[in-house]
Amino acid sequence: MNTMLHLGLGSFHRAHQGVYLHELIKTGDTSWTLAGGNTRPDMAETLAALAAQGGAYTLETISPAGEHRYERITSIRKVIPYAADLAGLIAEGASPATKIISFTVTEAGYYLDAKNRLDLNFADLAADLQAAKAGRPGSTIYAALTAILRARRAAEAGPVTLLNCDNLRHNGDRSRSGLLQFVDLLGDSDLRAWIEANTTSPNAMVDRITPRPAPEVRERVKAATGVDDPAALMGESFIQWVIEDRFAAGRPAWEKVGVEMVTSVDPYEEAKIRLLNATHSCIAWAGTLAGFLYIHEGTHDAEIRRLAHDYVTDDTIPCLHSPGKPSPIDLAAYRDIVLDRFGNPAIRDTNQRVAMDGYSKIPGFIVPTIRERLAANASIASVAMLPALFLAYLQRWHRGQIPYTYQDQAMDPASAHAICESADPLAAFAADKVLFGPLAGDERLVAALRTASARVADFVQRRSP
Repeated sequence: MNTMLHLGLGSFHRAHQGVYLHELIKTGDTSWTLAGGNTRPDMAETLAALAAQGGAYTLETISPAGEHRYERITSIRKVIPYAADLAGLIAEGASPATKIISFTVTEAGYYLDAKNRLDLNFADLAADLQAAKAGRPGSTIYAALTAILRARRAAEAGPVTLLNCDNLRHNGDRSRSGLLQFVDLLGDSDLRAWIEANTTSPNAMVDRITPRPAPEVRERVKAATGVDDPAALMGESFIQWVIEDRFAAGRPAWEKVGVEMVTSVDPYEEAKIRLLNATHSCIAWAGTLAGFLYIHEGTHDAEIRRLAHDYVTDDTIPCLHSPGKPSPIDLAAYRDIVLDRFGNPAIRDTNQRVAMDGYSKIPGFIVPTIRERLAANASIASVAMLPALFLAYLQRWHRGQIPYTYQDQAMDPASAHAICESADPLAAFAADKVLFGPLAGDERLVAALRTASARVADFVQRRSP
C-alpha cells in the first residue's frame, strides 16, 4: 500500500484531492491511501471529528442548476492529530510507504516576494528558520517539510514527490524554490543535495469552489442521508485537476478518474488564475462595496458582472491567446462557465472568504496581465478596475467599515493604513512594491488607476448601502 501524506486537512483538500482518490478506489484500485494532518493547531474540532469517523466524511455538491448530491468520502484512512513537534507527520513522511507529500497552505503561505525570494520579514517564517537551525520543527510549510525530509533522509526511505495543491502560479517550481532557499539559509548543504536528488515538485492546477462549511451543510447532510456528520462539507459540482507528470516514486492512476496528466500546466494554470481567481476577487471586492455578502449576489448584479466580463474579454484573453501562440482552451467559453459557476446561489460562497489576501492576489493574479498589456503598448483600462476596486475596499477597511474581518497574511497593516492616510492615496497605492513590483510608480499604471478609480468612486457613490 502506497501513501499520499497531505499537510492541511482543510475543506479544499477534502473536496478535491480526497475525492479523486476516493473515485479511484471505487474503481477497485486500492493501491494508494491518504494520510493527513495539520502543521498548525487549527481546525481542532474538524480533525477530531474526522479521527472519530476513521477519516470518513460526507461531501455535498451542488450544481448551478441546483442539483444536490451526497457522497461519503473514505479515501483518508489515517488522521494524524496535531502536535507542536509534528511527530506524527514526521513519522508518516519518513515512512518508505509514503511516496507523495502534498500540501495546501493558501497563496500567502509561501512567503515569496515579487522576485520569488523568501521574505523573512514575516515573523513566523523567521521564527521557524531559527527553530530549524536548532533542529526543531515549525508550523510553516518550509519548516514542516524540512523536518519531514530530514527524517526521511536519515531513515533512507527513498525518493518522494512534493505536490503543491494551492492556487499559486508555477506552484511546484515556486514552492520548491522557497524550500531550497529555506534549507540554504539553514546552511544544510547535505539536505539540499538530497532534496535535489530524491524529490520532484510537479506544477499542478487545481479547481473547485469550496466555501467554508456553514452549519446548515451539516443539517442538510443529516436530512438527506441520515448521518449527523460534524466533518461534512460542501462544494460546487465542477472539479478539475491538471498535473505535470513528473513523479519521483510513482503515483495513483488519476487519469482513470478525470485528472489531466500533462507535460506542462502553463496554459491551464494561466487561464485558471487570470480568468477564475482574479475574476473571483473582482466580484468579491465590488460586491462588498455594493453591500453584498455573497459571491453569487455580485455575479448576478449586471454592473459587477460586466466589470468581470470586460476584464477577461478586453485585457486578459488577448494576453493568453494570439495567432502566434493559440491557447488550447476556448477562453471565451471558459469565461462564461466561470461566471455561471460563481452565480450558483446554493454555494453561498462569501465575499469575506474570496476577498482575503489582496496583497498576494494583486501581484499573483492581476499584475501579470497589466505588465503584458503595457509591454504590448495596449490599454489596461479594464484590468485596472481590479486594483482600483481593491483600493476602494482597502480605504473602507481603513475606516473600519468592512462588515466582516478582513484577513491578509501578506499585508503590513501599518503600511496599508499609511497608504489610506496619505495626501494622495492612489499614488501611494500605485507606488507599493509589494503590490506592483517593478511596475510600482509607473506613470502608465498611475494614469490608468486614476481613471479606473474615478469609475469606482462613481460606482461606490451610486451603489453603497
